[in-house]
Amino acid sequence: MSVVKINAITVPKDKQERFEERFKGRAGAVENTPGFEWFELLRPLEGTDQYLVYTRWESEEAYRAWESGQDFARAHEGGGSELAPAASASSHLWSYEVIESAAPDRP
Repeated sequence: MSVVKINAITVPKDKQERFEERFKGRAGAVENTPGFEWFELLRPLEGTDQYLVYTRWESEEAYRAWESGQDFARAHEGGGSELAPAASASSHLWSYEVIESAAPDRP
C-alpha cells in the first residue's frame, strides 16, 4: 500500500503569501520521481496557521530515495533570497500508511 507524508508547517499570517509563492516556483522535480503518486499544498482556512504539504508515495522506500536525493535538496532550498525564509522553524512530518481509499464511481 501507499504511504503518505504530511508536513505541517507553521506560517505566520504576514508570511503566508510569500510561502505560497515559494511553492508556485518550486522545482517540480518530485513529479518525475519514481514512486511519486500525489502532491497537494493545503492552505488553512480558520483556527490555525499551519499549512499541510501532502505527498503520497508507492512505498516508504520510494519516499526515502527522493528524500536522500539531490532533487529533494533543490526543492527545499527556500525559493531564493526574495522568498525565503517564509515559514517559521516549526514543522512536523507525519507518516501514514494508506489502508483504504476510494475514488468517485463514475462511468
